[in-house]
Amino acid sequence: MTLAERAMQQLEGWRDLSAVPASCGTGRALRSTHSEIVHFHSDHDVDLHLTVGAILRFHHDLSESTAIRIIPGSRWVTVHLDCETDVDLLLSLVSVALKAHAGGPPSGSPPATGCNFHRVTLVPRDGD
Repeated sequence: MTLAERAMQQLEGWRDLSAVPASCGTGRALRSTHSEIVHFHSDHDVDLHLTVGAILRFHHDLSESTAIRIIPGSRWVTVHLDCETDVDLLLSLVSVALKAHAGGPPSGSPPATGCNFHRVTLVPRDGD
């Protein structure tokens, strides 16, 4: 079982998430009642839907991680799963995302853009 499959299996057990096809058309997604939270695009690449506030609040920590890719202007971050620690990071960030989206989108906020799947270029790491 791949790291992404293991993470997906764990997250499917969370009562606030349900499995759906990814709205971007690639892979599977998990959504809350308010929005899609996570897209599993491949065995290693996952897009996570955070709010602008959450990204700003955790920007320094996110940018320090070798597993995280941040695209300026996007409400999604890409998590590259290479090891169990990356899966743990993803699970923690999904919890952050669920809390950030708990009340639904703020009134007057612009609609969220699509995930980062076609906006991120990932260079394979050694051993991939």
